[in-house]
Amino acid sequence: MADTELAQAQEAISPKNIKPHRLNNYALACALLASTNSILLGYDIGVMSGAVLFIKENLEISSTQVEILVGVLNVSSLIGSLASGKTSDYIGRRYTIVLAATTFLIGALLMGLAPSFPFLMAGRVIAGIGVGFSLMIAPVYSAEISPAMARGFLTSLPEVFIVFGILLGYIVNYALSGLPQHINWRLMLGLAAIPSLLIGCGVTAMPESPRWLVMQGRLGDAKQVLIKISDNVQEAGLRLSEITKEASSDHLDSSGAKWHGQGVYKELLLRPSRPVRRMLIAAIGVNFFMQASGNDAVIYYCPEVFKDAGIHSKKMLFGVNVIMGSAKTSFALLSALFLDRFGRRPLLLLGSAGMGLSLAVLAMGSMFLEHSSSKPLWAIVLSVVAVCGVVSFFSIGLGPITWVYSSEIFPLRLRAQGSSLAISVNRLVSGVMSMTFLTISNKITFGGMFFVLSGVMVAATAFFYVFMPETKGKTLEEIGALFEDKNTNSSVDDGREMR
Repeated sequence: MADTELAQAQEAISPKNIKPHRLNNYALACALLASTNSILLGYDIGVMSGAVLFIKENLEISSTQVEILVGVLNVSSLIGSLASGKTSDYIGRRYTIVLAATTFLIGALLMGLAPSFPFLMAGRVIAGIGVGFSLMIAPVYSAEISPAMARGFLTSLPEVFIVFGILLGYIVNYALSGLPQHINWRLMLGLAAIPSLLIGCGVTAMPESPRWLVMQGRLGDAKQVLIKISDNVQEAGLRLSEITKEASSDHLDSSGAKWHGQGVYKELLLRPSRPVRRMLIAAIGVNFFMQASGNDAVIYYCPEVFKDAGIHSKKMLFGVNVIMGSAKTSFALLSALFLDRFGRRPLLLLGSAGMGLSLAVLAMGSMFLEHSSSKPLWAIVLSVVAVCGVVSFFSIGLGPITWVYSSEIFPLRLRAQGSSLAISVNRLVSGVMSMTFLTISNKITFGGMFFVLSGVMVAATAFFYVFMPETKGKTLEEIGALFEDKNTNSSVDDGREMR
């Protein structure tokens, strides 16, 4: 297609010229199936927060060993997230999802059958590698099959499944807490093998990403997938032309030669252009602050926080977790539904500012309870409400939008490995937070720790305001222009450019 024809075609299918229509059911089904992989991480986060209470007593391990046990999954997921970019460029997005589910399945079985602490640690390391793969590949796959006007919703689905998995973990904690101590935690952890098995089998029915197929020179296969995820054959052809043009501009030979992601890390880290450098700063920044917010650590150690606040019944502790999980799930779904209407920036800024305020309230409530011998009910209720506020605002902003941003801002050639690099930072910071949260809190109290995290969220809000442009309604092929210099791309100047 000639350049003028392609320009006219792109203009015709530009989001501003398309009337809102129903979401393509096939694209929705593919995104849902890919995103179910993320339920595995959520389930582990939720179920481990309760299981660790029984593991500590049953295996007679120290608080330091508890921190290592909890955090090792996040640290080992760094391996999976680093490997996932290159792997998905080589074997494809779909088979990388299968690999993620299979790896987690092995880890879940080892944890459920663990006779000792070292055996349990080995299972969590393997499960963590599977988590690393799934955290990168689910949003990238969803972004690559989504139409621009629904990409925010479809790409945020992994976060919806993460929080649903957390809620499911809390419910399993509550349901199994009455069983004998040497059995309940093994069942809690081992049950994760069931969804991972179903996901691994189900994903084989999904089509491959059309953008990956174009990179392999399989234009016919790519067009067949695009026909299924588009409204009509004409739109599929126009989308194929747009993707092919970007592949050509990225020096990928779409005429038949296969490309397996060679040279991308060198381009990202050693000689990035100014736009690519800005993309890296934005993607790494949002992933860093997602975990530096302490959200995962708050969820993992919530029972410890409320034990310190005066709640000692395990049933009651798990009941508080279910309340928190319900709030988190509701707001994650709400954010996903409105992400394409309100945009990424407004929800991200609202979420991070709300987290900062909620963490400050939680800090004050915790400090009051720490210095109160009577543990008044109003202070405990205030702390519970503040924790619900923390996880709810996280689910409005950082939770879903981190995955959306990481998967959509990089150009086709750099997308998988750029997202992989950013999510590796996410996993590293998550591991550090999980493995140091209790130690630091013991030094400065839970109240002091929550004040520190509140300050982190103030810094995060400022970062997002400066470095995160709005990507709502842009096709993946158009987003690169948002990171160009203003004087070389004046079309960005519509209120959504880099600030």
